[in-house]
Amino acid sequence: MGNSYAGQLRTTRFEEVLHNSIEASLRSNTVVPRPVFSQLYLEAKQPTLHNGRVENEDEEEEDGSESNSPPVPYKMKPTPEGCCTTDGFCQAGRDLRLSSLVSEPQDVPPGFQLVGALSAGAPDTLLVCAVDRRFLPDERGCNALLGFSGNCIGCGEKGFRYFTEFSNHINLKLSTQPKKQKHLKYHLYRNNQGQLVRGAAICWKGLGKTAGGSSALTADSLPLLLFFTPLASFPLEPIAPPPLGNGSHIPLSQNPLPQTPILSKGPGRPTIIGNLCVCVCVCVCVCHGSLPRLSGKVSDVQVSSLLQSCYQNCQALPRVYQHYGSSPIQPLSVEMQILLTVYYLVQLGPDQVLLIEDLEQIFMRSWRESHLSEIRQYQQPQPGLSLPQSLTPSQLPWLANLAASSCGEGVVVLGEKVSMALGLSDTFSRLMEGQLAHTNYVVIICTAKGQETESCMVVTGQHQCRALTEGMFSPSDSLREISQQLSSGMTQELTTFCNSLGPEGDVDVLLESAAVENRSQLTPLSISQECRKDKYRVEWREVRPIQLVVARKLLSHVCAIADSSTQNLDLGSFDRVHFLICVPPSEVTFQQTVLHLWNSGVLQNLGLEQDCLSQREAERYVVKMDQEARARIDDLIQEANRNPNTLFILVHDHAHWDISSGGYGASGGDSGSGLVDSLLNSCQIKDANNILILHVTSFPFALQTQHTRISPYNEIHWPSAFNNEVDLYLEKTQYFGVCELLDSTRSGSGLPLLRYDSSFESMASVLEERFPKLHSAVIRTQVLIQHYCVAMMAVSGRSGSGGRSQHKHTSVETLEIVQSLLSASQRCPSHHGHMVLLRLPSLALAGWAHQRLVRIRQRLGLGELFEIILGNPSQTLSIGQSFTERIKTWLKIQETDWVPRTYLELEALPCILILSGADPLGESLPRSLKYCDLRVISSSYLQRTALEQELGLAAYLVRVESQGSQPHGHAPGLGSDLSESDSDKLNSTDNEEKEGGENTLKSDLPGLGHSPHRPPNTQRRPSMSTSLVSSSPLPPSLLQGCSWARGVSRPPSLLLPRGLYDIIKARDGSGLPRCTSFLPHRSVAWASSFRPLLSKMMTCTEQSLYYRQWTIPQPRHMDSSNRPAEGRTDNFHPRRLLLSGPPQVGKTGAYLQFLGILSRMLIRLMEVDIYDEEDINFSGQLKRVQYQPTCASWPVTDTLMGIPFDYTVHDPKYEDISTVYCPDYYPNTDGIPRRQEDVYLRRHTARIKLSKYAAYNTYHHCEQCHQYTGFNPAYQMYELTLHAFTFSHLLLGEDIQLYFIIPKSKHHHFSFSQPGGQLESMRLPLTSDWNPDCIKSPIFTPTTGRHEHGLFNLYHAMDGAAHLHILVIKEYEMAVYKKYWPNHIMLVLPTIFNGAGLGAAHFLIKELSYNNLELERSRRVEGGGPPADVWPFIILSDDSCVMWNAVDLDSHRYTRNVSLKQMLQHMEACPDLTQFGLCGIRKWSSHFPGQGSGGGARHREPFSRGHLHDFLLLNVDLTQGIQFNQNRDRFISLCNDHCNVDIMFQMTDVPTSVQPSQYICAPDSKHPFLATPAQLLLEKYLQHSSLFPLSTCNYTHPILSSLGYISFPPSLLPSFLPSLHPPPPSLSLQVTVCFVSSRPRSINICTTGLLFSGLLLCFWDSFVTPGFLKNFHFLKGAVLCVICADRSSLRQTVVRLELEDEWRFRLSDEFQTANAKEDRPLFFLTGKHI
Repeated sequence: MGNSYAGQLRTTRFEEVLHNSIEASLRSNTVVPRPVFSQLYLEAKQPTLHNGRVENEDEEEEDGSESNSPPVPYKMKPTPEGCCTTDGFCQAGRDLRLSSLVSEPQDVPPGFQLVGALSAGAPDTLLVCAVDRRFLPDERGCNALLGFSGNCIGCGEKGFRYFTEFSNHINLKLSTQPKKQKHLKYHLYRNNQGQLVRGAAICWKGLGKTAGGSSALTADSLPLLLFFTPLASFPLEPIAPPPLGNGSHIPLSQNPLPQTPILSKGPGRPTIIGNLCVCVCVCVCVCHGSLPRLSGKVSDVQVSSLLQSCYQNCQALPRVYQHYGSSPIQPLSVEMQILLTVYYLVQLGPDQVLLIEDLEQIFMRSWRESHLSEIRQYQQPQPGLSLPQSLTPSQLPWLANLAASSCGEGVVVLGEKVSMALGLSDTFSRLMEGQLAHTNYVVIICTAKGQETESCMVVTGQHQCRALTEGMFSPSDSLREISQQLSSGMTQELTTFCNSLGPEGDVDVLLESAAVENRSQLTPLSISQECRKDKYRVEWREVRPIQLVVARKLLSHVCAIADSSTQNLDLGSFDRVHFLICVPPSEVTFQQTVLHLWNSGVLQNLGLEQDCLSQREAERYVVKMDQEARARIDDLIQEANRNPNTLFILVHDHAHWDISSGGYGASGGDSGSGLVDSLLNSCQIKDANNILILHVTSFPFALQTQHTRISPYNEIHWPSAFNNEVDLYLEKTQYFGVCELLDSTRSGSGLPLLRYDSSFESMASVLEERFPKLHSAVIRTQVLIQHYCVAMMAVSGRSGSGGRSQHKHTSVETLEIVQSLLSASQRCPSHHGHMVLLRLPSLALAGWAHQRLVRIRQRLGLGELFEIILGNPSQTLSIGQSFTERIKTWLKIQETDWVPRTYLELEALPCILILSGADPLGESLPRSLKYCDLRVISSSYLQRTALEQELGLAAYLVRVESQGSQPHGHAPGLGSDLSESDSDKLNSTDNEEKEGGENTLKSDLPGLGHSPHRPPNTQRRPSMSTSLVSSSPLPPSLLQGCSWARGVSRPPSLLLPRGLYDIIKARDGSGLPRCTSFLPHRSVAWASSFRPLLSKMMTCTEQSLYYRQWTIPQPRHMDSSNRPAEGRTDNFHPRRLLLSGPPQVGKTGAYLQFLGILSRMLIRLMEVDIYDEEDINFSGQLKRVQYQPTCASWPVTDTLMGIPFDYTVHDPKYEDISTVYCPDYYPNTDGIPRRQEDVYLRRHTARIKLSKYAAYNTYHHCEQCHQYTGFNPAYQMYELTLHAFTFSHLLLGEDIQLYFIIPKSKHHHFSFSQPGGQLESMRLPLTSDWNPDCIKSPIFTPTTGRHEHGLFNLYHAMDGAAHLHILVIKEYEMAVYKKYWPNHIMLVLPTIFNGAGLGAAHFLIKELSYNNLELERSRRVEGGGPPADVWPFIILSDDSCVMWNAVDLDSHRYTRNVSLKQMLQHMEACPDLTQFGLCGIRKWSSHFPGQGSGGGARHREPFSRGHLHDFLLLNVDLTQGIQFNQNRDRFISLCNDHCNVDIMFQMTDVPTSVQPSQYICAPDSKHPFLATPAQLLLEKYLQHSSLFPLSTCNYTHPILSSLGYISFPPSLLPSFLPSLHPPPPSLSLQVTVCFVSSRPRSINICTTGLLFSGLLLCFWDSFVTPGFLKNFHFLKGAVLCVICADRSSLRQTVVRLELEDEWRFRLSDEFQTANAKEDRPLFFLTGKHI
């Protein structure tokens, strides 16, 4: 029944298989046919090999005819009348010859393949036939169904079910019985020119044999494998185009590579390797020595230099050991490397692949163990101890075979003593004979005599060879290869095979029946109004505290760049910020960044909201790094050149993408590669001083090489949120990254979040063996999509789709994903659901998968339940209109044209997202992501960056309600306390200080602030950052129905390939995940194999230093050209920062906040906080008398002397001091008096913009100031000279020695005995001198503790005028002031003044200035000049004076800012200036003019007489006999005058208050002494005590004090005449003091009729007598306080002043300050008036 024309059956598949089985049983007498049902879905296992023979070849029915018996004659049936019988033509007369059809298009039905048949009548002619692929064998000669099905390609007749029938039709004219195995010989395919050519021979048997029975290797049958190796190392010779099977195939490279491998057994004699079975995949790994010359079909054999590079790296001895010279410390020998390699291969499992990192670590550990013992022997020789013997070449093959024997046939070692070519020939012979069928690796060792040991490894295991081959692809090459396979039709057989469900039928057939059923069941979905209105809410943060911390760290690093001595960034010169954010070329990432920017408020902070009124307009600040980016970057560079006062921030987000060099991209690299290098690393960007680059990435490893452009000091790492289980930032969040996912696999309970699908892996593995020429991504994608299709059919429940019977054709994991996706949407009233992410890197595969899934969904009637989205980076996000309306309903969006543009806006939308692209490009995923399916990614992702960015798609930030509790919906057994996890070491540096508070915002879920009452172009939506934390405040009733609400706080599950899962889950020697030891990126290489592993205890900073030391950029890396200049070790770009942090943690929000605070800081740098206070102690009772015209420019001496002296202190900073009694003043008692501590803590300030004449601190740097401040390379520290200056003073009783630190550039201000000799004096100008560009008065600025913040930079304030500025400092601060102000003259006070206050500095300045005045007069006399003509004035300036304003006296308003030069020249030009002893200027206040505290309008004279503060012009000649008090911070009053210029003061630090307890004690008592000056202790005691009770709030009865009085801390009340002793301390704030002078010719107020409430005697002089005191009258009970330096002086004072006549004393009323004797305490005695 088998070979007749009768019964041309058109039967079902079951009938076909049954028929073929009967036919086989009739043909064979010995083989029992297999059951029919085992052939319906044939998955034949690889036949067992025994002695090179295939056992149980039951389906190869031609074995009988292959025996030695003579062939059976065959008589063909006669040809029907009228039919053609010509050779090469069919019976219909159509031409079938290949030579005729080479260019003719052919219509080949799906599932059929063109093959070539040989005719006995024309043995040189191939006839073209179309045969069903199912009846043809695969590359291994297996899996061919019995029987035949073919079509005539000539006449188009179809349905030939028997080969006998078909052979008659095509006129084969056979002499023997027709068999397809004999006559169908070759695969046919179309080459690059579209011509039909002969391909590989059809492998009808598992093993090929020659006619004579001997084995030979035919090049035509070699499997197609890709070839990448240096041509210089492996010379190739082209022979012929590749004959390929499984359909047509386009080579990977555009230039076809030569094909057949040829081995040369001798010089110049290439030998073709014989026939390899097509089921064998061969990969030759060069190890040691050179490979024999290869030529021919090189694409059929993979040659890898991976191992050779590894061995060469391990041969390089680390530099640290090279100093041992000729010591026995040597690298591993070649023989040891080969032996260790064999040991490593033996321990690999059958499914494991070779990893170079593991092999390098084996080499390093072996070398370390051996060389450590050698070092000990070399350094400490021991008798009788010899060095270990090295491994000899003769021992190597024996030891290697011994090692390989432990794994059976898995690893085979071949020893060869002649040449490597013979070893390779022997290997291929064994492959042909089937001896290596169960072998994965063949190691060939050539130990030829007199030559070095050579070796190579032939990878014969199919899984291992595929992994090694595909791992050598670049990502772009892999994607191109996949696209070519899809477009060439190579996947048609795989698609047909996958669609078949065996007895259940074909998927497409089942779908057709399901579609008919669904047409009558479609019902539209309706969203529940109840759930939509008010229950769909999410709590989230607008800006998280940790993001603010990172933003401040970025700002701190920017300030550090500006503050460095390199002068690479002058923040003080910028008045605004402009920015441009560069993102990878992904439309979703672009829109996502625009959304973050629009909602962050940064545009408002930068003042750009007027130019950006909508989200669309915000796109101008974000650019995709494609070819259009070049114009945007060029525009930014031009704008930066035009606006030097604008700081441009170039944010390079996702900086790990495209690190290729510009030259590599231009020379044929990947499309778009090298663009970042050519734009961001250009000379224009590098040289622009106002452009700062911020790289932002989650994977910084490839940017941290030996030639990196980023300084390690400019790296900012995301801080850890937990420290010792303490939430540092009070965020109540927990980050889930790679390490946390790994922890879930070790929890021991519950389903881990990270897992693999064993069923899927088994199915994919079977198909990878069946289709060895297809890329694994193609196969795995086909299987995966088929699993999803079958799962949808099974879960949908449609009767036509097969239902539960289809479960066996998918995996449990896939079924769970689909079931969860469908059930979540169906059960929720609002149809909320989850997102399922399918990661398919190939755009072609993703497009095919999208079409396939959409078709299945529509056929099953599931189109309204969930969306299927194709995530193409180059395209905008597109979803169906019904789903868009559903999102708008949830978000309460009313704009008609609104569509989602980011994945974040798909929150709670049930969907399958197919994310394509070679790498993820920064797309953030919504919190509704439940499954992340990465089962398709392959072994080509075995670099740390590539692998971790794929795993980062599942990164998640979980809300933790309370410390130590598990997150809601957390996987069982997965603890929430992960502060001790590895990520806290690898993803963080040292913990930051705790930042306070959190700013939470509740809004309708993703409602994002949309409101019908607000126009869309004016509202701002809270930033939908990836760092936002979702929680579920929904009621329990809704939680039961809404799966999304229940699982929103649970991290997504991650499905991985089994191989990657095993690699990731494994840990290295340091306890870290194994993937951390992988090469960081394909574009970098390890500097040495002798490197340590990353440590589990490393912080991110240490990890960065590790990669900077141990990785080098390859030539295609953009940093490869960044070589340091000669003599330098680095070439860092000074204005380049790197921000790194885990994926999806909130880096975008952090750097956007950084832009905002940077802009505010620049504005702040252009502003200054000054004290803005209203004058105090003004009374409305004062007479308003105008003494001077308001327009007077200078004071008139006579007029000024007629103005009464204003004894009252009006400066508001002295509000805490005791009031000075004045007959014409009465204090205002209205309102609540301020507490003393509030005077400093609540001083009013104002913020104003700095003028161009401002004084600056050390943080100001500009080009003009470099020379002035000394930060110019021409002014170094060694150019400072130290000079001593000595003078005498009676008050101190000894000579005073001061030191001047003088830069050489300032020597012209001084007079020396000889150049470089003894300092004689400071040069002073003459009174008659006048220079418009010079200030005559030396400026002295006493300062302490303000080396950074003191305003000593007067360059701009002086407007370029020459001046002499001297800093007066204490000795212990000399070093730090020299460091910060190297070009300033400094006067160093003596050591005894280290603990003194500002008064001591003023005292020494005045005395030194007078002494210098006398020296200058003497020098002038010696020079023949008049002695009195020397300029006698000096300036005493506070170190916080910042700006000066001129006043319009007519309107009493500030008219303009003036320079200090203009102000001083105006004062110095005052007529009769030498008649004034002391002049000052008024402090600025916005209340001038205004209302005084007494309620009356203040009357202002242009010049007045009163107390002076802060900025003084002192005549040291007139004030020679008047001394500053050494214990006070201020001075005594002299003749006081005001000029018509006011001064502004910068805010200074507020001193801390001291508690008054235990400040005093009884003399000689046991009391704890305080390390505080006695004067301060006494003042604090008197200020806080009620020593004078009758004086409290009693202005009409003041306390009488006969001497000077100055308050502390820093306060001032003047005495009328000077005292040479310490002044009395200040009293309580509510006490009034009346001062009188006992000296002759002093002017005192009239005290007639005035009763005093107390008497204060403190270090009085001889003019205070009993008679003087009897002139004053006291209230009964008034208190006397006598203060002396010792107890004996107290008694002498009481006796000398006859105080016991009117005052009563008690022994218990004697006290001392709580000081030790060596600190010289003060003593005081109190008494009461009788």
